[in-house]
Amino acid sequence: MKTRIHVVLDEAEKERFRRQAEMEGKSLSAWFREAAHDKLAANPPLRLETRDELRAFFDACDARETGKEPDWAEHRGVIEGSIQSGRTDS
Repeated sequence: MKTRIHVVLDEAEKERFRRQAEMEGKSLSAWFREAAHDKLAANPPLRLETRDELRAFFDACDARETGKEPDWAEHRGVIEGSIQSGRTDS
């Protein structure tokens, strides 16, 4: 089954894309599909298969992030305080 998507572009963008597609002998739709497939292929989904890979992933996340994640006791205190006060914006 085929489906359509709506892509918002300004006229200049649309014309640049259309001309490029035409130079490559493709419809604009085919050109967009190919560009999207190329983007997906360049960024394959992350699949962690071993404990070492998982550890490396978390190490990379830790190295990238700044600040300190609250510990579980802090999280739990916020949750319980919200429950007791009846607030829903926790």
